[in-house]
Amino acid sequence: MAFLVLQDGTTFEGEGFGAWPTDNTMETQAGEVVFNTSMSGYQEMITDLSCTGQILVLTHPQIGNYGWHDEENEADKILLKGLVVRELSQGEGSGHKDRSLEEFCRLHKIWGLKGIDTRALTRHIRNQGTLPGVFAQTREQGMNYWGEYADNLQHREKEPHWVYQATIKESYEIPGSGPYVAVLDCGGKRNILRTLQQRGLRIRVFPAWSSAEEILATSPKGVFISNGPGDPSGLSEIIQTARALLPELPMMGICLGHQILALAAGGKTYKLPFGHRGGNHPVQDLRTGKTTMTAQNHGYAIAEDSLAGTGFQVILRNLNDGTVEGMEHTRYPIFSVQYHPEGAPGPEENKELFERFFAAVGA
Repeated sequence: MAFLVLQDGTTFEGEGFGAWPTDNTMETQAGEVVFNTSMSGYQEMITDLSCTGQILVLTHPQIGNYGWHDEENEADKILLKGLVVRELSQGEGSGHKDRSLEEFCRLHKIWGLKGIDTRALTRHIRNQGTLPGVFAQTREQGMNYWGEYADNLQHREKEPHWVYQATIKESYEIPGSGPYVAVLDCGGKRNILRTLQQRGLRIRVFPAWSSAEEILATSPKGVFISNGPGDPSGLSEIIQTARALLPELPMMGICLGHQILALAAGGKTYKLPFGHRGGNHPVQDLRTGKTTMTAQNHGYAIAEDSLAGTGFQVILRNLNDGTVEGMEHTRYPIFSVQYHPEGAPGPEENKELFERFFAAVGA
């Protein structure tokens, strides 16, 4: 058997799959345990670099039923720590597929746990808040891990931010016949780049540590800041870059990029109790009253009262908990959203956000 042991001692027993050790070694795998309520899209969730360092719990009861299709991956590298499902399907009736979900997990060293009550686990996280968890081969091994965790905490706090593991190593260009824009990659989804390409933009993608001077030296018509993993307040270097770019060019941010823009202007962020992860989060446009369903994957939010005096005003609000879902600058052509419009659960009802960016850069 195999176990997921949360930091508070709550334990779930199941069966290991994927990269789970087949021998009796004392290996463990730890990460922040989060849940996603989407009914489909497990491939996009697993390959989303916003999940870097996490153990992902999928609440839909059967996962893997349409196999794995490599062209739908959101990134080339996989930094997810683990996957938890109730029932793992091999996707036998899915028609064309490159491999099964289990084969993908084995190939990319993703630890998996199946056969547990994901409903009970999700309810526990909702009630207690997001918790770290560890995969272990016995409950005692898992509890021992948390007993030793405090001794390793100082070392862990000195490790590089997840964004610096998720970002690209060097800049590259995507050809296009339209205006040239810069993308600051914090671990962005491939579908964001595909959406920008649809208008024919010429794109240069920059690593997260790139300076404002480096970006401005290439004379872009606009800057896009991508999504990515982790606590945005720990990204002082990237925040400084965004601050220097604020008065210079049209800008758009998604998810982590949205939070970075707020911090660059003097705002603050905070950690949500259990995050927003799913494909059915209702967001209302405060200017028109229109409500759309959105795809989301984040654990932090902007503190609305901290935006006073920053030049940003709230334009979109989450109808579940009232959190800030979008903002725009009152003086500069800059706006951002917390959710993923390219995720398209509508499927195209938030397309106008990209149209606004295209118009700002002259596309």
